[in-house]
Amino acid sequence: MGCNSCSSAKDGQPKGCKNNGTCGTDGCNKLTVFDWLSNMSLPSGSAPFPYVEVRFKNGRKHFYKSPENISLSIGDIIATESSPGHDVGIVTLTGELVRIQMKRKKIETNSDEVRKVYRKASQKDIDIWQKARDREESMKVRAREIAIRLELQMKISDIEFQGDGSKATFYYTAEERVDFRQLIKEFAHEFSTRIEMRQVGFRQEAARLGGIGSCGRELCCSTWLTDFRSVNTSAARYQQLSLNPQKLAGQCGKLKCCLNYELDAYIDALKSFPKTETKLRTEKGTAVCQKIDIFKGVLWYAYEGEWMNWHKITAEDVNEIIASNNNNEKIASLEDFASDLLEDTKTDFENVVGQDSLTRFDQPKRSRRRRNRNKKRNAKPASSERQTTKKNKPQKSTASKNTQKQKVASNTSKEGASDKKNTNKSNNQRNKKRRYRNKNNDKKS
Repeated sequence: MGCNSCSSAKDGQPKGCKNNGTCGTDGCNKLTVFDWLSNMSLPSGSAPFPYVEVRFKNGRKHFYKSPENISLSIGDIIATESSPGHDVGIVTLTGELVRIQMKRKKIETNSDEVRKVYRKASQKDIDIWQKARDREESMKVRAREIAIRLELQMKISDIEFQGDGSKATFYYTAEERVDFRQLIKEFAHEFSTRIEMRQVGFRQEAARLGGIGSCGRELCCSTWLTDFRSVNTSAARYQQLSLNPQKLAGQCGKLKCCLNYELDAYIDALKSFPKTETKLRTEKGTAVCQKIDIFKGVLWYAYEGEWMNWHKITAEDVNEIIASNNNNEKIASLEDFASDLLEDTKTDFENVVGQDSLTRFDQPKRSRRRRNRNKKRNAKPASSERQTTKKNKPQKSTASKNTQKQKVASNTSKEGASDKKNTNKSNNQRNKKRRYRNKNNDKKS
């Protein structure tokens, strides 16, 4: 849920609220929760829930108990209890939704995990916090150089400073156990602060850093997914996906979490399908399953030895064939069942106007041969053309000249006669009009 300042400007570029990670509405952050109870007031006599949810860097969230004398709202920067010193975070949720979140994550209100809120952060606290945040990127580069020099099989993915700048937490990933005792000594000497090393999994690393998935959207683990369930290759087999590790793996290097989203629907649909390992016995031969389509509910079978000819059969017919084979009965052939399937050739879109062609406005291309011929003809000099035409031109006979003169004379005589007829017609019409006018004048007089 972005705020109004996240819209685009006139030039198409995003405006942005320029809060740099401290969004007042908490709509531009990772794992944000929309407070749908914000416009509802509590019943009379009931006290508000005295706990708040606080967000730190890269979606890390914890629950804290707020004192009674401080009224907190979403977007407030507060100083919270930590060991040692204090930490600075942003309030992301208040009220009854905090009770629901704590119940969903199974956190008791009286547990040791829930600490206290000291106060609202002052300007001095915010300045110290921002200076510590500015040091994190340069420290990460230097820490990676030290780890490479010590030849440690680990990857430092992120660094998070505490709000008061007294401690830095290094998040790293490693496939095996790492002895980083010498690394901590060098870090403490290099950065002159307390060091805490925290190992995270590859999925947690991708959730902290974020990114864009192959679907074109933000990663689920960095936007809304909080619990990571195990994903097996059997999920891809159930959904008839090719076992290509480059397509099935996410940015964390593990199998994509979205493979589990539709797995239950596929498992329910496959209950009505026969096993693909079962062969069909017919009088024509034994048929083996080649492919299935879960959405359409059909299977393709081919005879042994005729692997190029596939027969499309519904799952119900295949179950009937298997039942008859279990009773030691063979069907005649697969063609008897495949012929009942009629392909639906009806198209959803029909080109009525003829405007679906992208090249309908393009002019037809002229052939190059004609262009070359025209260029050659135009390149010849005019004098040579005249000489060649005079040489090749045959002399006309006197008889032909006389016939042409007669034709011209006949055409001119016809044209003259037609002109005379037209003039006579116009004169007659004029005379009639004059007579009609004279008669009317006589009657009036």
